[in-house]
Amino acid sequence: MADRAASALSLPQDWPAHPDPILALNRMGSFDWDLDTGLFSMDAQAHEIFDLRPDEYDGHPETLSVRVPAAESHRLDLLVAQAIKDGRENYGAYFRVRRRDGTLRWTHTQGYIRRDETGRPRRIIGIVRDATDELSERVVRKDVSAQAAARRDQTNVVQIATAALAHARTVQDVIDVVTDAQGLTLLGSTSLVLGLVEAGRIRLVAEGPAGTYVPGTRITRIDEPYPMGEAVRTLSPCFIESADEFSERFPILWPHITDMHITSAAYLPLIAQARPIGAMGLLYNDRSGFSPEERNVLVALGSSIAQSLQRAMLYEQEKDLAQGLQQAMLPRTIPSVRGADVAVRYRAATAGGTLGRDIGGDWYDLIPLPGGRVGAVIGDVQGHDTHAAAVMGQLRIVLRAYAAEGHTPATVMARASVFLHELDTDRFATCLYAEADLSTGVVQVVRAGHIDPLVRHADGSCHRIPVEGGLPLGLSAEFGRLEYPVSTLELDPGHTLLLCTDGLVEQPGSDLDDGLEALANLITKGPDEVRDLATRLIEVAEERGGDDDVALLLLRRRVPEAPRPGGRLQQHVAPGDPEALIQARHMICAAVRSWGARDRADEIELVADELITNVLMHTEGSAIVTLRALEGSGRRLRVEVEDSSSALPRRRDAGEDGVSGRGLLLVDRLADVWGVEARGGGKCVWCEFLVHEHT
Repeated sequence: MADRAASALSLPQDWPAHPDPILALNRMGSFDWDLDTGLFSMDAQAHEIFDLRPDEYDGHPETLSVRVPAAESHRLDLLVAQAIKDGRENYGAYFRVRRRDGTLRWTHTQGYIRRDETGRPRRIIGIVRDATDELSERVVRKDVSAQAAARRDQTNVVQIATAALAHARTVQDVIDVVTDAQGLTLLGSTSLVLGLVEAGRIRLVAEGPAGTYVPGTRITRIDEPYPMGEAVRTLSPCFIESADEFSERFPILWPHITDMHITSAAYLPLIAQARPIGAMGLLYNDRSGFSPEERNVLVALGSSIAQSLQRAMLYEQEKDLAQGLQQAMLPRTIPSVRGADVAVRYRAATAGGTLGRDIGGDWYDLIPLPGGRVGAVIGDVQGHDTHAAAVMGQLRIVLRAYAAEGHTPATVMARASVFLHELDTDRFATCLYAEADLSTGVVQVVRAGHIDPLVRHADGSCHRIPVEGGLPLGLSAEFGRLEYPVSTLELDPGHTLLLCTDGLVEQPGSDLDDGLEALANLITKGPDEVRDLATRLIEVAEERGGDDDVALLLLRRRVPEAPRPGGRLQQHVAPGDPEALIQARHMICAAVRSWGARDRADEIELVADELITNVLMHTEGSAIVTLRALEGSGRRLRVEVEDSSSALPRRRDAGEDGVSGRGLLLVDRLADVWGVEARGGGKCVWCEFLVHEHT
């Protein structure tokens, strides 16, 4: 501490200040520094703190330089000067004192600056005390605090890792968590390797950063002298605390990793249910050794990763089993359909976090039927478990059998409901069955509690087809309400019929109508080709997620490669409207000749007239007459007469003098093939005539 030149030779009358005995009792020394004369007076306790005898100190501060190192003295001078300059009343600081034996001890001083009435500093009175023990305790407290912080950090590492692994569903998800950049940072390692135990071997499944694995170690036997093998064999972590220890214990591996400058490593067995399922190696190039706390953290991390891996393995096994069962219940192949393009898709549910339950009761089916017709089925059994899948499989087979037997769509649905009701289950099912005649485009639809179908037109526009429906399968039989109304729609060439389950439509927070509208918009904007469209719809369902599975069937009626003139004509004939009847006859006559059926014109016109007359005479409603030119196995002309009566026509013996009863006999004799179909609340009598090509 530098001396200050005296500006006045007289000392204050109370100089030096008398020390308080209490200070001495607390082992504190006092000093009185007159800034005018530069004299620095210390009491006996202060002499002891500076380790100076009274005869070794002459009252000038520069004498203290034998005990206060120059750097400390300079720092104190600057501190005091700054306090005076700032106008402060006091200051305090820690500094070191070199005692007589050469040891350094920490000392604390605190000074109070006295000024005269003009504000000029005149005097500093203060105390000094030994602070070595105090600072030592502070260091200890700091170390304890640092250790506590380290423990908190270690606990935080385990919590963060556990939270990240909690979202991992598959083995690859677990691998991604531990090998990405954040995972390596979290674990504090330079490099990481992860292996799984398979049939007495360890198969390396991940390394981080990518490309850091050692060639030749992709698959190793457990009994080979590698650290991962040792961890698996002993079921104990293998901690390597130096490069020398690594090279000594594992000389086979060490030469291959010298370029990585590894200084320590930890190989952890991944143990689940008391058996090793793998091992993980963490390699470091910036540390040596592991404290007990660090070892505990790594073991805890290894345990968390092992549990996540086992959970992921079980999930994948159960998912494979569930999907295998699901696929076994669905059709293995979809038959090719003449005149149509078909696409089917199935998406398993995400299971809502319930592992191993990626299975449900949704299904689709396509059934070839006699006469070139095809039956399309979509359905959903209640529940998301193996029981739902088992019921679905039985119901699919039954529906297929009833349809193949030739039953009408309404009968197929009613019989399937009775079957499900009599089955040993409490499940019900929704279903939609569409029977399509692709030669005419006529589709008959029955619905059992299922969502409506959609139709996409050739121009890409899409809309929902409202279909009157009955109760879900099983419930209709339970309540004795087996009526399933039949709705009819026309599927023109280039149009696509879409059947799906509610997993594709329902979204959280939206009602069913909004979901169907959103689906229609998506279809409108989707690809033209049905397979691409089906793929796109499933991709959207995947992106949206959800805990419901999805079944999807698209059937597109092809456009003929070389379309013939004509196609389809229709006329409505009301009772008591002779003009409409005349127009219908003219339409038939003109169509027969323009479509190349002139040779059979009389037969076609006679049969059509007979069918129309039967409707007008024996029913109370109108007749809808439709003519179609059909391609396929020979060119055909088809006449359809539809009415609102559900009573089926029957043959009668007209007798010798009868004027009626010969209608169906006439149809049977003149038409090549004829039949009756249920159409909604009525029926349709149809007949076809083979038209010979003229050369």
